[in-house]
Parts: sequence; C-alpha cells; structure tokens
Amino acid sequence: MNEEEAKKEIQQLTQELHLHNYNYYALDNPTISDYAFDKLMEKLIALEKEFPQFILPDSPTQRVGGYVTKQFKTVPHVYPMLSLGNTYSEAELLEFDNRIKSLVDEEFEYVCELKYDGVAISLIYENGYLLRAVTRGDGEKGDDVTANAKTIRAIPLRLFGDFPPFFEIRGEIILPRDQFERLNEEREELGESPFANPRNAAAGSLKLQDSAEVARRGLDCKFYYVLGENLPENNHFDRILKLKDWGVKPPEVIVKTANIDDVFDFIHFWDKERYNLNYDTDGVVIKINSFEQQQQLGSTAKNPRWAIAYKFKAETVSTPLLSVDFQVGRTGIVTPVANLEPVQLGGTIVKRASLHNVEIMNALDIHENDSLFVEKGGEIIPKIVGVDLTQRKEDAKKIEFITHCPECSTELVKIENEAGTFCPNELHCPPQIKEKLEHFISRKAMNIDSLGEGKIELLYANKLVENVADFYDLTYEKLFGLEKIITNQKTQTERVISFREKTTENILKGIENSKNVPFERLLFAIGIRYVGETTAKKLAQHFKNIDNLSSASYDELIQVEDVGERIANSIIRYFNQAENLEILIRLKNANLQMEIIEDETIKSTVLSGKTIVISGKFSISRDEMKAKIEQHGGKNSSSISKNTDFILAGENMGPEKRKKAEKLGVPLISEEEFLTMIGD
Repeated sequence: MNEEEAKKEIQQLTQELHLHNYNYYALDNPTISDYAFDKLMEKLIALEKEFPQFILPDSPTQRVGGYVTKQFKTVPHVYPMLSLGNTYSEAELLEFDNRIKSLVDEEFEYVCELKYDGVAISLIYENGYLLRAVTRGDGEKGDDVTANAKTIRAIPLRLFGDFPPFFEIRGEIILPRDQFERLNEEREELGESPFANPRNAAAGSLKLQDSAEVARRGLDCKFYYVLGENLPENNHFDRILKLKDWGVKPPEVIVKTANIDDVFDFIHFWDKERYNLNYDTDGVVIKINSFEQQQQLGSTAKNPRWAIAYKFKAETVSTPLLSVDFQVGRTGIVTPVANLEPVQLGGTIVKRASLHNVEIMNALDIHENDSLFVEKGGEIIPKIVGVDLTQRKEDAKKIEFITHCPECSTELVKIENEAGTFCPNELHCPPQIKEKLEHFISRKAMNIDSLGEGKIELLYANKLVENVADFYDLTYEKLFGLEKIITNQKTQTERVISFREKTTENILKGIENSKNVPFERLLFAIGIRYVGETTAKKLAQHFKNIDNLSSASYDELIQVEDVGERIANSIIRYFNQAENLEILIRLKNANLQMEIIEDETIKSTVLSGKTIVISGKFSISRDEMKAKIEQHGGKNSSSISKNTDFILAGENMGPEKRKKAEKLGVPLISEEEFLTMIGD
C-alpha cells in the first residue's frame, strides 16, 4: 500500500468508526458487532503505526494517551457551573412550585430528568471537535481533564450533522454499577480498601495520571444541558434531544409536564424503578423548560431559581445475621462475608454482604445473632451500615476475625498499614491455587478461552494442573475422557463438563496459541501480588525480560513509575521463592515469551542517562518522537522537574510548560536541533 492509499484508508476507517460510535451511543442502534468493530479498530491501529504521519487528531485510536500532567491545569468556565438547590421534602417541592407560579405570569412547563450521582463535567466543542473537558471545581473554574475524558466512549471526539460552531454540553461522569462491582472485586483481591460508592470511584478515576488506566475503569457520561450563543430551539426539552442529531446521546429518561402532580408521579415511579438501572441516581431534577422563563427567574449567587433537585432517601432495612464466612481470594486476601436472613432491598433479595476487612468488621462490632442495618441507597451492592443494638442479646459473643486460613489452616498475616489480611501459603492453599489458574487463563492474561467454567476445577481435582506451568504438560491422552457434573450455586442447576475430541483439541490449541502472548501479559498472568495489568506493562518495558526483573534490587524496582515500597517488596518476595523460580523455568522451557520483542533496536546511546519531556506538535506523531528518544538511549517523562535534561519543544508548546521550564532553567530544544543531535 502506497502513502496515498494509506491516507485514504485511514480517513475512511476513522470516519466509519465514528459513525459506528454514533449509531451505538447516540441512536442506540448498533449496526456492527463488537467483534467487527474491534477488527476495524485493529486495522486502523496497524495502518497508523505504519503511516503515523496520517493520524487524524480525532482518530478513535487517540482516546487513550499516556500520562497526563501531575497537576491538572485550572481553567475558567465559559459559563458558571452553579450547583442545584435540593430537597428531600415533597412539601418543599410544593413551595418551589408556588414560588415559580408567583414569579412567572404565563403558563410554564417542567422538565423532569434523573439526577445522576457522579462528577459534573463541562465539554466544550469547537467546529465539531472536542476542545476541552473541565470539572465543576468551584463553579467559576475547574480542572482540565480532557485527556482522561477522551477515554470515555460516550463522549464524542467529533460531532455529526449541523452542529453549532462553538457550544458547551454539560454532563455527569459516572461509573456503571457492573464496572463498580468489578473494580471493587479487584481492589479487595489486592488487599486494597474498596471504593465507598460509584461516585467516589468515578471522581478518583477522572484524576488518575494514566489515561490508559482511566479507560480500563469503564466510565460513562450522561448529558443534561446545552449552552451557547445562537443555539437551535428555545426550550430545554427540545434542545437536549437535539444532541442526538449531533452524535451525542441525550438522556434516556426525560419527560415534559405542565403541573406538579405529574412531577410527583415521575418521582414516585423512579424512586422504585431506579434499582433496575445500571447506574446510580440519587434523585430527580426539575427544570423550567422555557429558556426565556429561565432567564426571567435568574439565579442566586449559588443556585439557579428555575431548577431544583429532589433527593431520594436511601433505603435501609434491618435483618438478622445468620453467620460470617471467610473467603480466600487469588492473592490470599481473606474477606469476611455476612450471611443474612433474606430481605427485600432496592428491588432485590439480599442474602449476603461483604464486610471487606478486619478494620471494617471491628468498627461495626458485630456480635452473634445481631440484627444488622443494610443499605443500598442508589447502589446495587448492599452495604452493612450498622447494628441494631436494641436487638442484641446480653450474652451475645463478638465475632472475631479468624487467625488461621479456613482452607489450609496456615496462620494469617496482617501487613502494617494495609487493610487486607492474607494467607501466605500461596503455593499450597487450594482456593488460591485455583484462583491463580483461573487468572492465568483469563482474557487479559494468557487468553486460553477454551478453558472455561468448571474445566479448571476438573483439571485440579484430577491433579493434572496444580500450578500454571502444568498447563504446558497437558496432552490429548491426559485430557480426553475427563468428565464431571458441576452445580451452579446460584441456580442449583447441574451440567456435565466433559472432555470429548473437539473440546480436547480446542484446549490444546488454546494452550499452544498462548505461547505467543506478549511478555507484559505473561507477567500479569503469573499473579505477583499487587502487580496488575498496568504495572506489569511498565515493569516489562523497564526491565525488558524476566531475568532482569527477577534479579532487580529494591532500589532498581522503585525507579519504575508507579512502583512503590509495597509492590517492590512483593516482587522481591515472589522471586525469592524457589517454587516460583522453578515454575518460571518450566514456562521458559515451554517457549513462552519471557522478554519484550522490540520493534526497533537501540540505534545509539547519544541520549543515555537523559530525561526528556516533549511538548507541542512535530512533523511526526508524538509516539514516534518518543520512540526516537528511547531508540537513542533517552528516557521519556511526562512532567518537568529539576531532573529534566531538556524539553523537546514543538509548535504550539503549552505556555504552562514553557513557564515552568524557564523557572527551573531547563533548556528548550527544537525538533530540528534534536534530529541533528541524534543524527537523524
């Protein structure tokens, strides 16, 4: 393919992928499968890698960058972002209605929408492209989080149709409940404190330094207001629905009504129905529909007079505690779980609730046969918020956190300054072994998808697989004919797991294909405590191969970005265990990828020991420029410090970086000077 063909193909693929995103998010009418979408994306990525000079600024591949600045730039809002007045009282809502009637002489309409429980965001679009994303902040100014907002697929990078040249969309960054549950499971597995609620998780995610990690979190955005000059439509209801024509998904739940009784009907319906949503809503927002009437009513210093939020009360029930189980996860973390007398809460039957860790369990001070207060609020995950002490019996004994593993009887370990308590017998504790095996074959690790539910249990029960290296000793003869009946604990239904000819062949094929999985994913797959997907990638990039990593000292490990004391000590502990080293030798002998396969070798050491920050636009892509730095021995950094040797300054270099460079006395090198320096 020549350059002209590549340019045309990149433009076509970019347009096509934006259209598919539009169909999926704005129209709720996907015209392509997720698999087909991913294939088109892979094709675009491959073309852009080969022809980086043709990457478009709005390419869907640019949603995920690298690191953002340590300090988020504060920028003023185009229009102040006022907060809404709120109430839990229907009587106060009636007062609001009466106040509107006294101030507006003509007929008016209300618009009712769900109040999303997330982080308010302002999105500025200029000439159809996302220019800037800013948090609410103090209402007058907020943090520029554009790099992280771009990772959220619900936020279009470019618009469609007859859009205004410059305008603002306001929305709420949220974390869907299924993603919230997934994140908390991961955190508890690593011995980290769970997020209190999806809102906190969304807020924390939006301020992460690594935009790739933000993308992994699975954030979403719900839109609720449009501002600007000379915009179409003279009322909120019609204008917000106009978003659909521009490629932005309008609110799924929105009604227009002429009286307060219908408002109450909307509130009462969604107070119950909200539990069926995959995101949190903590109330209903009521707005005057007409923009002219909104302007007439005006605002106070803090709140608009034309809108109010009615907040739902969190639902809390009391139910008896039956028992407390202690579960062991992949990394050995022991999690206490309360078994409850089944109780209706938020539209579902609650039977169990996590007590998370020893600190939370002790703070609750739970005794045998206690009656516990359980709350859902807007969340899908039940939370124990207290004990009904009026129901406690005088002779009730406090339930203590266990001292030994419930599965292997090994004495549990509590690391100072960490929430988790874990079983250190990681190589011989049955649930840890099985969870490690499941983790190893998972999609983001070795992706051996032919080994699904029940098969690992069957292999482990037959002593065919007791560590990850055992997968690569499996043969057709060992697998064929294995059979087991497994019971789904939730549904109590039974099904047969059997290894027939086709199943066996698929498993062996999947195992063989896993030998080509890149080193960074293998490093994630082997299950070093606290080494997640992102950290594994950084370790792989830094140390290049397993031998360098296994022999790395503490001081060398903490030089890696995001690797602190806890992770460094965990890595050292892992490689100090003889059994782990034996497993790695077996994996190496099975021809798994134990090193990074570099696309290009080091060309020179002219930049050896130099830390370089790049800023601005260049004749080639920033990624390609970063690659040149590394090819000549240099180290890329995202932020300027006293340790920065120079800044590679392109066109339109950010003024903040220029100012900081001048303050610290860091020299600026042009693209031409840099290319001369490296002999390119």
